[in-house]
Order: sequence, then C-alpha cells, then structure tokens
Amino acid sequence: MTVVKPVPLLNAANVLTVVRMVLVPVFVVFVVAGRMTDTGWQLAAGITFVVASATDYVDGWIARTYNLVTSFGKVVDPIADKALTGAALVLLSLYDRLPWWVTVLILVREWGVTLLRFWVIRHGVIPASRGGKVKTALQILAIGWYLTPLPDWLAAVGPWLMAGALIVTVVTGLDYVLRAYRVRRDSLRRRAGGPSGTAGGSDEFGDAARSATESAGLQGPLLSAPAAAPAVAPTADEPVA
Repeated sequence: MTVVKPVPLLNAANVLTVVRMVLVPVFVVFVVAGRMTDTGWQLAAGITFVVASATDYVDGWIARTYNLVTSFGKVVDPIADKALTGAALVLLSLYDRLPWWVTVLILVREWGVTLLRFWVIRHGVIPASRGGKVKTALQILAIGWYLTPLPDWLAAVGPWLMAGALIVTVVTGLDYVLRAYRVRRDSLRRRAGGPSGTAGGSDEFGDAARSATESAGLQGPLLSAPAAAPAVAPTADEPVA
C-alpha cells in the first residue's frame, strides 16, 4: 500500500501566494504616491503589478508539478488574485483612467465567480477553464498597459485591450454560472439516487420475501447468500480502496 505523504503548509507555492498578497499594498502605495502622473512611481507600480501577477502563474505551476496543492492555497490564491486586480482597477478609476462601470462590471464578475465556487464546493469543484485563463491574461495585459507611462499612440491601444478583456470576462462569467448549475444539479441527482432502490438501501418487497422464506423453513443452501471469497492481502503496488 502506497502511503501518501501530507503536503506541508510551508511550501514554495504557498510562499509565492503570500508574497503576492504582500505586494498588493506595496502596489497601492506606489500608485497613490505617483497619482498616475509621476513617471518614476508609475514605472514602479507597473513593475510591481507585473511581478505580482507573474507569481500567480509560477505558484500554480509549482503546486501542480510537485504536488504541493493545499487547502490554504486553494482558498488564498484566488483571493490574492482578486485583491491585486481589484485594487488596480479601482485605482485606475479613481484617477480617471478607466470608467467606473468597467471596474464595477469586472469586480462583480470576479467576486461573483469566487462566491459561486464556494457555494457549490460541497457538490464539486469547478476547475479553471481555458477561457478563464485567457481572461486573466487579457486583464493583466490591459491593466499593465494602463499603468505604464507610454506615448500617446501606444496608450491608445489600452482601451482596445480592456474592451477585449471585458468581453471575455463577461462571457466566461456566464459560462461559470452554467457550469456551477450543472455541478450542483448532477450532485443532487446522485445523492437522490444513491440511498434508495437496490444499490444500498432496504427494499420492502425483498425484506418481506426473506421473512416469508425464513418462516417457512426454506432458508437452505439455494436461498442462502454465497460464501465470501477468502480475503487476499494487496501487494505493495496494489491500491487499497
């Protein structure tokens, strides 16, 4: 029997997740200090945002590659992501770089999907889709574009990037709602069908038939349950269910 070692809480993936959380207030300080007008502070804020965003990909890759997935990471990682992108969007709107309705729409989608995942977690896990990964990449690119001081002809690309990110954000949000509904529906169907019938619950007709045969003295070799096969110990390579 293979013994599965518990994953330590203090591992490289979780450390990077905590680093991303710590970088969020640092990023906010840089933006506020520069007020989106000082080139030096803007560069510092943009670099901090890109570095913090990169840790999201790195810690996920480490966790999957080296089997370092923990409950702490599952909970804190999406919160760190939403805190970083949410802070960036709110600050861009505060300094009139981005319309408030764009920020509100994206934040409602992001936090709504997070709450949706927690709501259905007892029914099943909703894994990240390819569309969700594209959405994240577009959001990071668009926000980083807005944060970086660029010449006017390059800065004009920012609204188009944000428009693409917004469209993918809304579409994938609707997709998550449908997937959450299906996960919950399928889970409830499985639970409703499990305890009843012959799969493991009692059958009134079968109980009555057994009682009748026992009272008639017919509980013989033909009606008795077959003898259990002798137990065989599993080998070292054979998993135990």
